[in-house]
Amino acid sequence: MNGSTLLQSTDAGLYCPDGDFHIDPWLPVPRAVITHAHTDHLRWGCGSYLVAAPGLAITRARLEPDASVRAIPYGEVVRFGGVQVYLHPAGHILGSAQVRVEEGGEVWVVSGDYKREPSPTCAPFESLRAHTFVTESTFGLPIFRWPPEREVFDAINAWWRANAAVGRASLLYGYALGKAQRLLAGVGAGIGPIYTHGAVERLNELYRGEGIALPETVPVSTMPARAGAWGGALIVAPPSAHGSPWTHRFGEASTAFASGWMRIRGTRRRRAVDRGFVLSDHADWSGLIETISQTGAERVWVTHGYSAALARLLGERGLDAVAIATQFAGERDDVAETGAPAEGQGE
Repeated sequence: MNGSTLLQSTDAGLYCPDGDFHIDPWLPVPRAVITHAHTDHLRWGCGSYLVAAPGLAITRARLEPDASVRAIPYGEVVRFGGVQVYLHPAGHILGSAQVRVEEGGEVWVVSGDYKREPSPTCAPFESLRAHTFVTESTFGLPIFRWPPEREVFDAINAWWRANAAVGRASLLYGYALGKAQRLLAGVGAGIGPIYTHGAVERLNELYRGEGIALPETVPVSTMPARAGAWGGALIVAPPSAHGSPWTHRFGEASTAFASGWMRIRGTRRRRAVDRGFVLSDHADWSGLIETISQTGAERVWVTHGYSAALARLLGERGLDAVAIATQFAGERDDVAETGAPAEGQGE
């Protein structure tokens, strides 16, 4: 068949006509193949969903109770008509997947969101070959280059220890699904007690249910609200909690935000936090370029982020590269992203 029509960009998102399915649709559709459970990729109201097996519990928790969800192991084939569909690890969050679509020898790979540096919280990224590669570009500018995660965690631990030494709480913000668990798996659990916002703890339970090792955490809501109880503790919460009445119980806490956006000068000041740590669940600039090169793809569709800039650079390097539309762009930190209302607004 003509490879240019294996997938199409439509008003509902990426669509495979021969298989009659959408990938990460923006609107309710009869059949959806999902890369992962973040809200900008998982839409309510679809007739059926196909997800990677490690992400099944999270997907079900984020959809309506009667949603029809099928989960398959990484690398297993599902056939929709003459189209073969495989899910491969993306390294982004638990259950995240790249979607490999094949028909008549033509191969397309849709990356979803991906991260090349391994994390103990999800299966490591798998490099794939394709004729056409659909890549995210959340951090698709040369300014976005990540330091090694071990260096970042050393800095987080040093900040936490310094606060603990003077009896101050450390309030660390990270997106509730994926980022919070990556943080918990990497910090020095012996420094002090670790408490969590309710939205984070609900997802921690799902991670643990999939065998992901996380340090012991205690929900903030189970603790008595008394002054001085939080000295030396680390509290992990979604960014939507920052500045809310929920944070007042911690007294003179030091605040920090972990995000790839901390690479941009001035972001920490605009966020009104004391520290910013450059830690992302996405590929940085170098990771995007390396991944695109390793696919061997001659055609690249770029979406979710700095798509026009990355497509332009790829075109200058001789690839057939175009930016395609999306209704969403990059990491989100609103209440919807947490998958639950902020604690104090529904608990």
